[in-house]
Amino acid sequence: MIKTQDNILNVHSIESFGTHDGPGVRMVIFLQGCKLKCLYCHNPDTIDTHGGKSYHVDELVEMAIKMKPYFGKKGGVTVSGGEPLLQAKALLPFFKKLKEANIHTNIDTNGRLLNHFTQELLDDYADLVMLDIKHMTEEGYNYITGQKNKETTFDFAKHREASGKKMWLRYVLIPEITNKPELLHQMGDYFKDYKTIEKIELQPYHKLGIHKWEALGWTYELNDARENTKEEIDAAVEILQQYFKEVKIN
Repeated sequence: MIKTQDNILNVHSIESFGTHDGPGVRMVIFLQGCKLKCLYCHNPDTIDTHGGKSYHVDELVEMAIKMKPYFGKKGGVTVSGGEPLLQAKALLPFFKKLKEANIHTNIDTNGRLLNHFTQELLDDYADLVMLDIKHMTEEGYNYITGQKNKETTFDFAKHREASGKKMWLRYVLIPEITNKPELLHQMGDYFKDYKTIEKIELQPYHKLGIHKWEALGWTYELNDARENTKEEIDAAVEILQQYFKEVKIN
């Protein structure tokens, strides 16, 4: 088959037996490129839209089919990043082929893109979407991501809810920044009536990615942030359990 750009995905790395990126055992494909530069990003080397390795979607489908015996009933393929929906046009043929092979599909996204390629993926081919909620205020969103208009993520969530298909939320807990009771209640109240949300996954803040920032010659601006205490994590869970069916700590 002739390789055309429409069938090429720019891949940062591939994890063969992922267990933290969706249900069951998964092949996790981290795509290269992201328009956000989150202060806590633990994979900053995926941000640059250049670099990475080109894969034809057929190569990736073959890899997934070989792994299929390990997926069991729950597992499958997750595309993460970076921001995978920057490559939504090429993800369409990839996900179509995965569905033809009866392989579960999942997108881990920040929800900033909702073009017609993305909408087709969401409506027809993504069995699950894991949506990263960065912050509940515009000021906080801008501080964390370096970008404006947090509402793009919430518009994305509304579209997914309207499709009636499954969604998980993800949220990083940073003391005094995102782990505030008023923000947690605000998030819970916003999403409490959503029928498609199965769970929210909390990621307690850590500094494991600092060495990657240093290797890139970038300044890590959350050096003064501290990790959550067990009591703070427990308190966050207790608040969110009032609104969500399941609250999981990653």
